[in-house]
Amino acid sequence: ETSVPKRTAAELFPFYAAATKNTRMAKKKGFMTPERKKKLRTLLRKKAAEELKKEQERKAEERLRVIAERCGQKADLDGSSTDDLKTICQQYFDKWYSLEGEMFFLQREVILRDLQINELTISVSDMKGKFIKPTLKKVSKYENKFAKLQEKAAKFAFANQLKQSKG
Repeated sequence: ETSVPKRTAAELFPFYAAATKNTRMAKKKGFMTPERKKKLRTLLRKKAAEELKKEQERKAEERLRVIAERCGQKADLDGSSTDDLKTICQQYFDKWYSLEGEMFFLQREVILRDLQINELTISVSDMKGKFIKPTLKKVSKYENKFAKLQEKAAKFAFANQLKQSKG
């Protein structure tokens, strides 16, 4: 029989020795070792991902609830007769018509509130003495010159017509 000399784990696996040295040094460094920090980060990421998933599910449920509340339950169209389909269509039309009316009034209210907000900001700026400078549109110099030339040409043509009508 051949006898195999007994070796320690550190001799067989050099990385094992390095790992044991690192853990000893880590104990000396303090509580938050890099390994613990990494583990804590991963746990925080997992927790944040779970919370995000729960939030998305809650929003999806809320969205479905609001849609069901506003639009009503989905009607069964497959097993319905033509009279039933007519009544369902009439119900949907009535619902749509009332919602369009509400939307019109809400849009009108939004426009009125925007006007009130603008008036209030103008009155506040009047009180403070600070005025908002309006943004000026860029106008080409050549367009202005062209418009002036056209005006002069029109006046000249009008003057020529007067001269011709007198003569």
